[in-house]
Amino acid sequence: MTTNRFRAGFRVGLGGVTLVAVAALAAGCGSSSGSGTSASSAAPSTPASSNASSGTSGSGAASSPAAPVAPTSKSTPAPNLAACATANLSVSLVSNMGGGAAGSTYVPIQFTNTAGTACAMYGFPGVSLVTGQNGSQIGAPAQRSGNSAKVTVTLASHATAHAWLQIAEAGNYPASSCHVTTANWLKIFPPGNTAAAYVNHSFQTCSSAKVVTMTIDPVRTGAAVQGQLP
Repeated sequence: MTTNRFRAGFRVGLGGVTLVAVAALAAGCGSSSGSGTSASSAAPSTPASSNASSGTSGSGAASSPAAPVAPTSKSTPAPNLAACATANLSVSLVSNMGGGAAGSTYVPIQFTNTAGTACAMYGFPGVSLVTGQNGSQIGAPAQRSGNSAKVTVTLASHATAHAWLQIAEAGNYPASSCHVTTANWLKIFPPGNTAAAYVNHSFQTCSSAKVVTMTIDPVRTGAAVQGQLP
């Protein structure tokens, strides 16, 4: 009788141990499942770089942003600077400066500001050969060079600017299409002007308007330098 009661009690004890173990296991699984859900739904932490990008320091004070740098342009004249007028320019051709290359001669046209105030020059002069002051044009006018960019030149009172003129030898062209002749005057329009200046100089050129013998560069700052070709 005692033995049977002991065995029954032992089975009950084992059953209790089993139930406790199952309950503990279930509780453990529930805890793991709950922590996984919590981790997946938590908001991501903000990286440290976000504080730097917002301009805030560790003390919470906002740092001042750097002041923007204003763009500059070397080709933009002062707003109140007028274009140099032909009447205020002394225009000359420096025939003993420059040189020759590949059947061409290079000579600088120089512009000196005779006014008491500064002015601006920008772009290409207009150049052609003529029979005389207010005379008729001979051959084709100078074409604009594509090798140099236009820039604004600020010309102070009594200062000088220049533009290189390339003149091809008339002998480079067939006589039947060139029709060689001598021209004694250059007609020059400073950039932005409709009034011309005249320079006396003799050139061998083509009288045909279909043959281009001259090429002009845009105006540059300062007087031309001996031997410094464009």
